[in-house]
Amino acid sequence: MAFRVIGFNDPIFSGLQDMLGVSDHESVNTPSTKYVRDAKAMAATPADIKEYPDSYVFVLDMPGLKSEEIKVQVEENNVLVVIGIRQREDEKEKEVKYVRMERRIGKFMRKFILPENANLDAISAVCVDGVLTITVKKLPPPEPKKPRTIQVQVA
Repeated sequence: MAFRVIGFNDPIFSGLQDMLGVSDHESVNTPSTKYVRDAKAMAATPADIKEYPDSYVFVLDMPGLKSEEIKVQVEENNVLVVIGIRQREDEKEKEVKYVRMERRIGKFMRKFILPENANLDAISAVCVDGVLTITVKKLPPPEPKKPRTIQVQVA
């Protein structure tokens, strides 16, 4: 059983762009800015995938996000999508000047193609201390086909 992870590795993608001499706004054939931003968001969201006898468990770091800021959904073709958006804290009332800003804001996203034995009706998600754990139950294995006896009639 192998999982396919959809997304680009940020250094490889930007290196490829540099080698080809392509910018985001150069031609119709280049990826859109939104596509590049989403690809970077997918690559920057770490995830672990574990397989148990009865389920698959996805563990993703979603630091600083509340459960209402995280969306887990299943798209067509068995694609599990995890999206989170961290907004900048609203500090308009205070006179704030950032000296340094390293914490990531914006969209977090990962997509995973689930195996065929994933039970799409038995998915649960729990977020505790910035760690999102998604459990996808497995479907029971199909029962082996038993030989069927066919009654032979005399004509």
